[in-house]
Amino acid sequence: MSFTTEDLGKNTVKLTIEVGADEFEKACERSYLKNRNKIALPGFRRGKAPRALIEKSYGPGVFFEDAANELIDAEYPKAAEASGLEIVSRPEIDVTQIEKGKNFIFTATVAVKPEIELGQYKGIEVDKVAVEVTDEEINAEVDKVREQNSRMVTVDDRAVQDGDIVNIDYSGSVDGVVFEGGTAEGQDLTIGSHSFIDTFEDQIIGKNIGDEFDVNVTFPAEYHEQSLAGKPAVFKVKLNGIKVKELPEADDEFAEEVSDFDNMNDYRADIKKNLEEKKAKEVRAAKEDAVITKIIENTQIELPQGMIDLQKERMAEDFAQRLQYQGLSIEQYLKFTGMTAKQFVDELEPRAITQIKTRLVLEAVAKAENIEVTDEDIEKEYKDMADRYQMDVEKVKELIGEKEKETMRTDIAVDKAATFVTDAAVEK
Repeated sequence: MSFTTEDLGKNTVKLTIEVGADEFEKACERSYLKNRNKIALPGFRRGKAPRALIEKSYGPGVFFEDAANELIDAEYPKAAEASGLEIVSRPEIDVTQIEKGKNFIFTATVAVKPEIELGQYKGIEVDKVAVEVTDEEINAEVDKVREQNSRMVTVDDRAVQDGDIVNIDYSGSVDGVVFEGGTAEGQDLTIGSHSFIDTFEDQIIGKNIGDEFDVNVTFPAEYHEQSLAGKPAVFKVKLNGIKVKELPEADDEFAEEVSDFDNMNDYRADIKKNLEEKKAKEVRAAKEDAVITKIIENTQIELPQGMIDLQKERMAEDFAQRLQYQGLSIEQYLKFTGMTAKQFVDELEPRAITQIKTRLVLEAVAKAENIEVTDEDIEKEYKDMADRYQMDVEKVKELIGEKEKETMRTDIAVDKAATFVTDAAVEK
């Protein structure tokens, strides 16, 4: 195998890869041996027909496609590595010569990592944001914990009020015909949650346990079930029960039950401290984002489309994987959102561009500032990974190859560069 490279401009390179005729012939022979059982010729049992007769019957190129795919898969990675190029896209393959007795030639057009002209990155001006925690925010956190420790109390001496949790049976119909999914028994519903359509919940207010009544509603024009969209419906409803959520009082006894403190003052002080720490991290992250955004604006970067496309593909794969953890498939997500796969991937492009540019400028900063990654940094990363995946540190080290370790070093350097430019920023 031999290859040449041609710079096409705009961070795009074409590799022309040539494989000897003898290697191409061997690949064709392997294709014949793999596929002969699929081919039947009169007078021969399946799998026993000679290659020459198959090629005479089906054409001399009958095994070319398989042979070409095998050689491309084998030889492109070798040429890519030998070229020394920092390839950042999938190759666009084009076969330029495929003929019996001749060398097999194909091209691979790839995007390469762009050179950038790093602009100002130290002393970037950003707005100063104070870290403040208000009494209202502390109260909201207390109320959240009160909500988590609430209990349900049955009510049987009054009619339904806003905020009550009612238990109902219902059956919905349109034009007198009960529709699918419109019937349920023993359904809990919080009045005022607006989880049911139109004014459904409002019409339950004032009803008493045991009441049976009609609820008249109209489905939204954009309702997901098109057969019901915009249509009036009648629900026959029976009210089975009423409950209210009872929250504990925010007093010293409550503080003792839900925290390590025996009074509300100390408990609220701890909440304030935690909120301040959380806000400080959020402010720091926002400051980092603002600084990096300005550095990108100061920097000349021309991204090849192939690099962007590969990043979009990776982002889509990551998103699909996260969906799987939630028990959803990407096909279900697309159906719910009404998007095509192409529309979904295309919408990722702005974020993909930002992610690529962020990485490139921080790598450039790390290089410009000679940011070092120490053995201690690597060991800490190993430990963090072990904790994250609940594995032994030595086992993690065994699983990390040299290529992954190099990526890890670059990741750490990028993180250090982000810290550097953020610390060097000027707050005004």
